Amino acid sequence: MTGIPGRTAVTESLKALPAQLTPPVELPAGVHELAVSAAAALGWDGTVLPEMTLHGRRVCLVVDLKADVHAERICLGQEPVTDRASVSTWAWPELHGRVPEPAVRIVGAIAVARHWRTGLANAVPFLRYGDTAMVLPTSAVLTHDYLANCLPRSRAYGVAIVSAEPDAKVELDLPGRQERAYPEVDALYRWVSELAYDQILDGAAAAH
Repeated sequence: MTGIPGRTAVTESLKALPAQLTPPVELPAGVHELAVSAAAALGWDGTVLPEMTLHGRRVCLVVDLKADVHAERICLGQEPVTDRASVSTWAWPELHGRVPEPAVRIVGAIAVARHWRTGLANAVPFLRYGDTAMVLPTSAVLTHDYLANCLPRSRAYGVAIVSAEPDAKVELDLPGRQERAYPEVDALYRWVSELAYDQILDGAAAAH
């Protein structure tokens, strides 16, 4: 007996049955491949960088290299500075005009995820820097949870959604914000842009 009126526990004859396991949702292709396809579907111009972890969020940045600034930084020997503490001082008023110019413009950030909650959590922090989007498998899009919970939140934030078919073809499911806001060029933006600049140079060096 449980001691609770109306409830009787028969532990001797009770057998625990295993819960039905739901197979994990798999991505139809690699993260970078899907991000590249998503950028094309979104009409974003720029280089899609490999996935990186920034502020604890995993995203693929889409950036545009500023050719004139890049050339000037080469002439001045100003290589990318990826140390966050060093870059944080660049916002100080006394250093105005004495630090390197951003060599890349952040077009946006793409979060590739198996579930919309993960994708949204990864994408939203980057809205201050540019456009954002998340790529989700079609199986995650064709659910009541997606319609009832994901779409309203994504619309409210302005995060675009791209669905990925099992054959890795992508389709724009929800456009992002229509107006393009100017990014807030603060110390964090400068640090992220330096990391992106470093990745572009590494990618160019590896290609040769």
